[in-house]
Amino acid sequence: VQLQASGGGLVQAGGSLGLSCTASGRSISRFVMGWFRRAPGKEREFVTAIDWSGGSIYYADSVKGRFTISRDNAKNTVYLQMLGLKPEDTAVYYCAASAFNMPTTRSENYAYWGQGTQVTVSS
Repeated sequence: VQLQASGGGLVQAGGSLGLSCTASGRSISRFVMGWFRRAPGKEREFVTAIDWSGGSIYYADSVKGRFTISRDNAKNTVYLQMLGLKPEDTAVYYCAASAFNMPTTRSENYAYWGQGTQVTVSS
């Protein structure tokens, strides 16, 4: 599975951005899909994950209520809608695919990773 993330950019605090992650090479319809991020000088951290049906979703506390993950299996794509962005959301955002049968927050459970897209939030 090859994952291509897109949609990053520069936005002012309080603004919004939408990220997309499109898969190729294989259907992701049975994969758990996740988003992670790595801020400058920090470890990669979990953001959100969604099961294959969209019926089970996990969010990190730091983004709960502001970010929304969704997926369109017919388009082999997962989305991350980000509202109310804060400077501390600045990071490279990565999408990832896991063969687990439920959303997982652990990066080691994801076998496939996209290349990342930069999100910068100015204050």
